[in-house]
Amino acid sequence: MSVVAAPVRVAAPAGTGDRHRMTRLLTRFLRPYRRALVFVIFLLLVQAIANLYLPDLNADIINNGVLKGDTGYIISTGAFMLAVTLLLAIASIVSVYWGSKTAMAFGRDVRSAIFGKVQDFSQTEVNLFGTPSLITRNTNDVQQVQQVVAMALNMMISAPMMAIGGIIMALRQDVPLSGLIVIIVPIMGLVIGLLMVRVVPLFMAMQIKIDRINQVVRETLSGIRVIRAFVRTEHEEQRFDAANRDLTRTALSVNRIFAVMIPTLMGIFNLSAVAIMWFGSIRVDSGAMQIGNLTAFLMYIMQILMSVMMATIMFVMVPRAAVSAGRIQEVLETQPSVEDPAVPAAPSAAHGFVEFRDVEFRYPGAEHPVLRGISFSAGPGETTAIVGSTGSGKSTLINLVPRFYDVTSGSVLVDGVDVREMRQEDLWRKVGVVPQQAFLFNGTVASNVRYGDPDATDDEILHTLEVAQGREFVMEMPDGLAAPITQGGSNVSGGQRQRLAIARALAKRPEVYIFDDSFSALDFKTDSMLRAALRQELDSATVIIVAQRVGTIMTADRIVVMDDGMVVGIGTHAELMETCPTYREIVFSQLSEAEVA
Repeated sequence: MSVVAAPVRVAAPAGTGDRHRMTRLLTRFLRPYRRALVFVIFLLLVQAIANLYLPDLNADIINNGVLKGDTGYIISTGAFMLAVTLLLAIASIVSVYWGSKTAMAFGRDVRSAIFGKVQDFSQTEVNLFGTPSLITRNTNDVQQVQQVVAMALNMMISAPMMAIGGIIMALRQDVPLSGLIVIIVPIMGLVIGLLMVRVVPLFMAMQIKIDRINQVVRETLSGIRVIRAFVRTEHEEQRFDAANRDLTRTALSVNRIFAVMIPTLMGIFNLSAVAIMWFGSIRVDSGAMQIGNLTAFLMYIMQILMSVMMATIMFVMVPRAAVSAGRIQEVLETQPSVEDPAVPAAPSAAHGFVEFRDVEFRYPGAEHPVLRGISFSAGPGETTAIVGSTGSGKSTLINLVPRFYDVTSGSVLVDGVDVREMRQEDLWRKVGVVPQQAFLFNGTVASNVRYGDPDATDDEILHTLEVAQGREFVMEMPDGLAAPITQGGSNVSGGQRQRLAIARALAKRPEVYIFDDSFSALDFKTDSMLRAALRQELDSATVIIVAQRVGTIMTADRIVVMDDGMVVGIGTHAELMETCPTYREIVFSQLSEAEVA
């Protein structure tokens, strides 16, 4: 069985858009470090001057010291060369330190900005980019741009200084011999240009293929139990292998090009040295040039060619970094679809009233709405249950209350205020959500429960655990509240995860509690005990429960029955059994007539 990698959308060559995005990114995040940048540029200028001055001093030692046998001149000029070399070493060390420090600070700030921006995203934007891509953008893409900044502060800025200074100094040594520069540099430029035409698109494609690798790995690790349960380990290995080979082929193509480029450029280097020695020896033999000047000229030519080499490396890296910068800017420039209003509405005196008014919602790009014409209310001291078949829109509906999504039309009100007119943090303080898939963070039992209230005492944590029917199993753990919890809560059972998630919401003590099918992993006894404890604990709060099991919601004050994105019945269990065929079907699919009676 063969597995073909998913088609990869290769980015177009880095154009004006990516370059402009990179310019905006660098301008924004390097501005706070402009003093450090000026200092580094000054040190690079000192290095360039010192590097350019040393061959000239070396020529003077040969011409005026060695050839004339003047030992004193050799010693004095040599001592001055040592002083210049010491200055060069100090400037190099300090410039590399500050350049690296600035580049690392730049990377830190960009990563922090991306993370903060993603925190503001609604689920719509997260789905738009995809979790693997967001991770790649905040790691690999930032690293690409950071590397370019680091190399620019050590190579890109000094390369033109060395190249221009080298040409000027070479002309000072011998003008006719400098004509070789006109031949050598264009040849190098032609070779570099031809290779870059091939390598730049490959660099751009690699970023997309790294996204693909990240996606496959995340899916495999997240779904490892499903993979094993369906005996699909070999399939997943082949799927990863296909994506891995795709990335490897591209990387090998890049390395093959570099395998040709480096020897070619070194060949030009060596041939240039041979040509300079050949024609230079002719000029020395004719007396038109001194041997010391020929030595200095050769060193200046090498400096010029090395500068071109450094510029080449940067020119190869910059397009890839430009693509990465464009991907970063896509995240930073994306406006969340859910934002705080310019003038937030003042909170009302009511506490915990939730109302849906003719709500319609459709996912971005969808032809038909998943919710339409939804109208009902839930108040303090009441338990409102939402029940319906799979795919009827129950979870989507309650996600509108904390503004994980915004309604397409109609309105959702909390305490008489449209949630779109409230500050999100004010809304979130009012609402406690226990999601369908309970997620715990790496830490301890106590730290996970304190996620709801950082100031909760151990006694308060134990109380919430007791209400959530989790105290017993927590106290049986060797470390009790300090028992470790791994990422995602993978070291506890599904039912224990749900109870810890419920305890976390209880610790927050919000005005509105939303339980999204949060009792599904509990046995009937624990479910019954938990609901009884919640009725006592939350007697003054608004409770909204989404449930699949009818037994969980039969005693609710209000039951909202949904079917195909619409409300088809509202009432108590007894009322709906008489008036709502859909509800009766759900009940009789789970309970016998005797149990219902």
